[in-house]
Amino acid sequence: MNIQSGTDKWYALQVRARWEGLTATLLSGKGYQTLLPTFKVQKRWNGKVRETIEPLFPGYVFCQFDVHNRLPILVTQGVLAVVGRGRTPVPVEDFEMMALRRMVDSNFKAEPWPYLEVGQQVRIEDGALSGLKGILVSLRGSSRIVVSVTLLQRSVALEIDRLSVVPIQPVRTAGFESLSVPAFVEETLA
Repeated sequence: MNIQSGTDKWYALQVRARWEGLTATLLSGKGYQTLLPTFKVQKRWNGKVRETIEPLFPGYVFCQFDVHNRLPILVTQGVLAVVGRGRTPVPVEDFEMMALRRMVDSNFKAEPWPYLEVGQQVRIEDGALSGLKGILVSLRGSSRIVVSVTLLQRSVALEIDRLSVVPIQPVRTAGFESLSVPAFVEETLA
């Protein structure tokens, strides 16, 4: 059985498809603390609607362990890899794990959502502005979409409901760093 220290970090483990629950159970049986956030979804099978429980992050299980002693984790059935940069495991941020745990403990309804990051190009999906494209920014706690006229190097920011936008393209990151907002956008918002 594994004895964890207070310095162990949380890591995301990539696991075989549809093995999230079994892998979390196997790791827990070895004495590791795991987290598998789930949500309820209704699916139609044979003309009937049934409620099932699925992982919020398909293909991943969170596990707390000492990264220098990860062999017992890697040999666990279903585990493919520890998520990181190349072969170097990268821990999940403490504040993100705390948020996930609070969300799971709250019993509020949760569901997967497209990942949106400040600086990402997005499109409004509903309402009077449906189809409008711009860059997602955050200003004083609210979300805004910035529409730019490149020729004039000017932009206009419009406060929006973040739930009404979807990403147009995947986030482009260099080593997990977020995109920066162009200087002319920041000047416009100031």
